[in-house]
Amino acid sequence: MPERQPAVFSPLAQAVLDSLSEGVLVFDTWGRMAYANPAARVTVKRIDGDGENAESLLPKLARIGARISPIWIGGSKLGEAVYLPADAAGRRTLAERERHAIIQTLDATGWKLTETARRLGISRTTLWRRLRAYGLERDSRGRWSRPS
Repeated sequence: MPERQPAVFSPLAQAVLDSLSEGVLVFDTWGRMAYANPAARVTVKRIDGDGENAESLLPKLARIGARISPIWIGGSKLGEAVYLPADAAGRRTLAERERHAIIQTLDATGWKLTETARRLGISRTTLWRRLRAYGLERDSRGRWSRPS
């Protein structure tokens, strides 16, 4: 299985999916694997070596408790998402994962908002809205933190 995958999702969506403790695989309409987060790559490598098509993987994934959900946009089926079971420990809400991805990117960019928004694939306005929604405010040192 290739280590780097083509960008199927926005950078923010991919950062959130990569942070999930639950494995997530996405197959396109032809049954080819389009995306697998790190947890899913480990599981797929363990049960199927380098298999990347839905036909060979889905029966094996179903045996370990995977949930399969079709991906629809309008009336068109775009593929299937497969959710692999994860340990109960470490589960977080989607909002917590998104907040964590934003804070990690802020740290990586030296807390530069324009660069953070660019790396996450969102606008600065969207980044500001997320910061406000998660209660993150700039403190006197120029860092972001939760208000006390």
